[in-house]
Amino acid sequence: MSTNATDMPARREGQFEREPARRVFAAELRECRYQFKDGEDEKSPTFVLLPSGERSNRIFIVGTLTEKTRQGEQNMFYRGRVVDPTGTFFVMAGSYQPEAMQQLAKIEPPQFVAVIGKASIYQKDPASAPLVSVRVESINVVDKETRDQWVLDTAKHTLDRVDAFTKEPTPDILKAKEQYPTIDPSLFRKIAYDALAQIKM
Repeated sequence: MSTNATDMPARREGQFEREPARRVFAAELRECRYQFKDGEDEKSPTFVLLPSGERSNRIFIVGTLTEKTRQGEQNMFYRGRVVDPTGTFFVMAGSYQPEAMQQLAKIEPPQFVAVIGKASIYQKDPASAPLVSVRVESINVVDKETRDQWVLDTAKHTLDRVDAFTKEPTPDILKAKEQYPTIDPSLFRKIAYDALAQIKM
């Protein structure tokens, strides 16, 4: 599986462009607290703002599917945990993603998987901490080499975002500074290097 597939330019679907999938480590995604819609149209994309200053409508992750559970009867869906060197992604696929649900249903953990999906933030109640989950668009079994290459690529993308954060600010970087005032983006530089240290190429 090519790990560069999601770097291709956004392609048009009708009059809307499909957003490229961002590479992000679990440790950064779980810090996301701000979600917004870009445009007034009901089909306008919804974005999660990464603390390192980049908007993300879709993400590309590779890690170990460590567990999977089936829930519901009439509205059946699957939940899973995918672990990368920095933490855990919570993924789900239901009847609105029938192909992804079938793919997830067939995979028995533990296995390395590549996932493309949409991140979203939700809260069970005002007192609980926000949680970030990934609605799966596609999930496929991959090998360790693909996982290691994803860690390399994601570390590079993370370091690039951290470097950009300290330079001329974009509107998204300014919004990230406003929304995540207590998060030092240099934390994600350390996370990237720690992730690299865990793989053996």
